[in-house]
Amino acid sequence: MRLKTTVQKEPKHILIHCIDLVSCLGWTTADELYSCSDDHQILKWNLVNNETNVVVKLSEDIYPLDMHWFPKTVGGKRQTQAEIFVLTSTDGKFHLVSKMGRIEKSVDAHKGAVLAGRWNYDGTALVTAGEDGLIKIWSKVGMLRSTLANQGSPVYSVAWGPDSDRILYTSGVQLTIKPLQPSAKVMQWKAHDGLVLKVDWNSVNSLILSGGEDCKYKVWDSFGRLLHSSSPHDYPVTSLSWAPDGEMFAVGSFNTLRLCDKTGWSYAVEKPHTGSLFSLAWSADSTQLAGACGNGHVIFAHVLEQCWEWKNFVITLTKRRSMQVTNVMNDAVDILELRDPVIKASLAFAHLVVATSLQCYVYSSRNWNTPLIFDLKEGTVSLILQAEKHFLLVDGAGLYVFSYEGRLISSPKFLDMRADSLNAQVISLCDDTIAIRDNRDEKVILFFDVLTGKAVGDGNPLTHKLEVVEIALDQCGPATDRKIALIDKNRDLYLASVRHFGRETKICKIGTMVDNIAWNDAANILCGIQDNQLTVWCYPSVVFTDKDLLPKTLHIRDSSEFNSAPRILNFSGTKVTLRQGDGSLVYSSVPPYIALLHEYCSSARWEDALCLCRLVKDQSLWACLASMAMANRELTTAEMAYGAIGELPRVEYISMIKEQPSKESALAHMLLFSGQVQEAESALLQAGLIYQAIQVNIDLFNWERALELAVKHKTHVDTVLAYREKFLQKFGKKETNKRFLHYSEGVDVDWENIRAKIEMELSKEREKAANASVRISQNPS
Repeated sequence: MRLKTTVQKEPKHILIHCIDLVSCLGWTTADELYSCSDDHQILKWNLVNNETNVVVKLSEDIYPLDMHWFPKTVGGKRQTQAEIFVLTSTDGKFHLVSKMGRIEKSVDAHKGAVLAGRWNYDGTALVTAGEDGLIKIWSKVGMLRSTLANQGSPVYSVAWGPDSDRILYTSGVQLTIKPLQPSAKVMQWKAHDGLVLKVDWNSVNSLILSGGEDCKYKVWDSFGRLLHSSSPHDYPVTSLSWAPDGEMFAVGSFNTLRLCDKTGWSYAVEKPHTGSLFSLAWSADSTQLAGACGNGHVIFAHVLEQCWEWKNFVITLTKRRSMQVTNVMNDAVDILELRDPVIKASLAFAHLVVATSLQCYVYSSRNWNTPLIFDLKEGTVSLILQAEKHFLLVDGAGLYVFSYEGRLISSPKFLDMRADSLNAQVISLCDDTIAIRDNRDEKVILFFDVLTGKAVGDGNPLTHKLEVVEIALDQCGPATDRKIALIDKNRDLYLASVRHFGRETKICKIGTMVDNIAWNDAANILCGIQDNQLTVWCYPSVVFTDKDLLPKTLHIRDSSEFNSAPRILNFSGTKVTLRQGDGSLVYSSVPPYIALLHEYCSSARWEDALCLCRLVKDQSLWACLASMAMANRELTTAEMAYGAIGELPRVEYISMIKEQPSKESALAHMLLFSGQVQEAESALLQAGLIYQAIQVNIDLFNWERALELAVKHKTHVDTVLAYREKFLQKFGKKETNKRFLHYSEGVDVDWENIRAKIEMELSKEREKAANASVRISQNPS
C-alpha cells in the first residue's frame, strides 16, 4: 500500500507575491476541500475539474490556526447545521463560518491564540483549547457551557473520545484524558520526551495517536497503554490524523508524509518538498488525504496498491478506478475497470465485493468479466463482511445484508445504533446470524437473524461480565448449533451458544491472554494469538461436552516463528495469514486432518473418522473425535476414541450408558457426562422416571434436591434417608439438617425393602422400554 501524491506547480495561497503557509484544511465531500492560510483567504478546491476558488477574504486581524467541519450525519440522519465549520484564530476568537464564507458568529474564547477547535461526533458540543492553557466546552451555537481544565501552559491539540464523553488534550510532555462528568477520574501519563504537538482519537477502534517534538509518533489504547512507538524522525511530528474507518493513519513532519497501519508500522513514506505539514485531513471515505503545507501548497494524496488475497487469487488496487486480479496458479491476469473510485473491497468465499462512491460491484471468482452491479443509497461504505451465502455492508446510515445476486435481504436496526463506529472486531456475520457488540454497553452482544433482520430467539442479548473487545461467529453447521467466540478486556477467550431457546446462555472459558481470533471458513476450527503463540482450537465445542478434554484438542505452533504482536488476517482452508508487528506477512498452516475429521463427523461417516484417526495416530485428533461422537450421541465411536487416549473412567461410564434400560435414561446420563445436571434431571422427570431423577441427585450428593423430589412425588423418601445415613456414617458425622431430621422421625431404614423397591423401578423401566420397542417395530412409520 502506498500514497500517490499530487502538488500543483504554483501555490494558491499567495499574498502580494509572498507565499504564506497553509495552516488548516477540511473536506466537505470526497471531491471538495476548504483550506485556510495566513494570507487571510479561504479557498475551495474542486478535485473533479481541478479548479480553485476564493470563498472569502477574511479581515486582516484573523490568522487561522485550526478548522473543523460540523458533522454531516449522526446515526444515519443528515444534520441541518452541516454546512458550517469552526475556525480558530490567533486573536483569541473562534468563528462559525458558513460554506459560502459568511461568518455567522465570532466568539471571544481565550486570552491569546485559540490553538484547536473540535466538534464532538454528534455535533452537540464544541471544545476549544488555547494558548492560555484553558479548555472550554461550548454549545453548537457558541454559548459557553463550562471550562473543563486550566493547564497553565498552552494546549496545542485536543480530541473527543469515541462516545463524546471524554476529552483528550496535550499538557506539555503529557497526555490527559478528562471526562465531562466532574466526579469521574482523570487519566494522565507521560507520552513523549518533548512537547506533545498533536493528538487524535479514533471513534471506530478507540485508539489514540500522538506526535511531538521528540520526533516520534505513538499509538496508545484508551487506557493510556503504549501499543507502538516509532523510531525518531529527522524533524518534529507537526501533524497526524486517523482515517475515519480506523484502519490507518497519516503522520506529517518537515518534507515528510507517512502512511501507517493502525498498529503503528509504516506502509509508505513520501518526501514531498512542502516544508512542514501543519495539518492533515482525511476524506470521509478514508481513501484521500490532504495536507496543509508550510510553503503555501496543499498536497493531495490517495491510497493505492491495497491487496486482497483468497486461495490462489491476489487482487491489487492499481489505480483509483482499476483493480488487477492475478491467479498465482497459472499467472493469468484480469483487469477490472470501475466507473467510480474504489472505497472498500473484500475478497472471500469465491466472491469479490467492491464498494465505490455510488455503486456496489459483486464479482465471482469463476467469471471476472461480468460483475453484478447495483446502486448504493449512502456513498460512504466503511465496512464489508462476507459469509458463504451473502455479505454485509456498513455505512453511515445503517447495516445492509445482500445476497451475491444483489438482492437486499435485511437491514437490522437497534436502539441508538451508531453504524459509523462499527469495525470488524465488534460485528460478525455468518449464513444465518449477525452479532453486534452494543455501543451503549460493551458487555452486551446483540444477535439478529439474517433473513428477517429481527432479534434472534426471544430477543434477549448475551451479557458478559466484562467489556467485550472482539467477537467472531463460527461459519459452518446448522443455525441451532451456532457458536460465538468473544474476547473480553482481560484478554480471556470465551465460547457461547447463540440460540439457546429460553435457557440461560451457557458461556465457557477456553483460553487466556488471547489477543485476536479467527474462525476457519470451511470448518468450525478456531485459531488465535495466545500469549504470542498461534493456538488452534481444533474443536472448541468440546467445552460443552467434556471440558477436561479441551487441552488435548489444542494445536500450538512454536512462538519462534513470529516476532512481537502478530495479528491474524484470515484463516482459510489450512492456511493462516498473519501480519507481524513490523508489517511483514507470515503464513502458517494447520494439519489438513482436522478439517477432514470435521467433514466426516458432520456427515455421520464415523467409520471413516475412525480410520483417519488410526492412520494419523495423533492424540489431539482422537480427543476431537471422542468429543464429536459424544456430542452426536455416537457412543460406540466415543468409547473407542476415549480408549485410544487412555481415558478409562470415561470408557467405563460410556459402557454404563449403553447398558441403560431405556433411551431416556441413556440420554440423561449423556447429559450428565457433559455436566448438564439440570437438563438430565428434567429429561428423567419428563419421562416419568422419578426414582432415576432422585438417584442422580444422590450420586451427585445433592441431598437437598433429592429429598425435595422424593417428598414432592411422595416416593423413595426412605431411600434418600438411607443413603444420607450411610454417607454420614462413612465420615463419622451426625445429622444436623432440620429437614432430614424432620422426615427421618418414625422412619426405619430397611435396606432389603429399599433394594426391592429399586429393583421394581428398574424392572418397570425395562418393561416400558421393551413395550416402546415393540410398538415401533409394529408401526415403523
